[in-house]
Parts: sequence; C-alpha cells; structure tokens
Amino acid sequence: MANNGKLRANLVLASRFENIEVAERALLDLCRRAGLGGDEEYWLVTALREALANAVRHGNRQDPARHVRVAYAVENSTVTIKVEDEGEGFDPQDIPDPTDPENLLRPNGRGIFYMRQFMNRVEFSPAPSGGTAVLMVRDLAHIDKDQS
Repeated sequence: MANNGKLRANLVLASRFENIEVAERALLDLCRRAGLGGDEEYWLVTALREALANAVRHGNRQDPARHVRVAYAVENSTVTIKVEDEGEGFDPQDIPDPTDPENLLRPNGRGIFYMRQFMNRVEFSPAPSGGTAVLMVRDLAHIDKDQS
C-alpha cells in the first residue's frame, strides 16, 4: 500500500439498488488513492455490494425514503467498511448456512457467507438508526493466499 496515512469517506444514500454503484465507485476511488488495486479491489467491492444489497433489500425493504449509510476507512494495510440500514434489524444466527446440502439450491442466503469469505472480519450489531450495522475489515497485509 503506497499511502500509510488514513483515508476516510462517508456516504448517505437513498435505499435504491442503483446507489450500490455510487458506493462502489467511492470505494474504488479510495482504494486507488491508497495505492491498492487488482485483486484487493475485487474482494472489497464484492463484499460491499453484498452488504449494500442486503441493506436495501432486507433491511430497508427497498424503501427509498430510508437511507443506507456507508463509512470507509483505509489505514496502513487495513480497509474497514461499515454499512448501516434503517430497517427492523435481524439476528445473523437465524440465516441458514448456504453450504448445508438442503440449502444449496436456495436462491438467497449467500450474501453474508460471501462477506465472511472475502473479509477477515464481519460483525453485525444494532445500528443507531434502529436497523443493522455490518462492520467488515480486510487486512491486506495478511491476505489469504487463495484470495490474492
């Protein structure tokens, strides 16, 4: 990573699927300013897209009057992304494991699984707005060789 300083960005977006691209572009810009590129960007953007799609679809129930908040931080070799919705909240333990044989053909339920595969740490908590906050961290200095 070329830049050892701290880079931050915050977005407040209407709860629309089209805004996922806005958040993605902001993350890509931040990554480039920090000297990241290539495979690192792919894993980060994929996890971000999954978190945002869940916030829009499941959290805010596609209500454009509700907002999704996104906070990015890049410091040294660590990228942190926080996504908050204004929905009812949920318990991640209630989400079925998509790798269980009975769930393999289900059309949904993979977003959290992917986030956990692509990031070093994924934590869910209640958001100040009453919805759900997901905190995702990827330490690029300790990337799993299967994902680099």
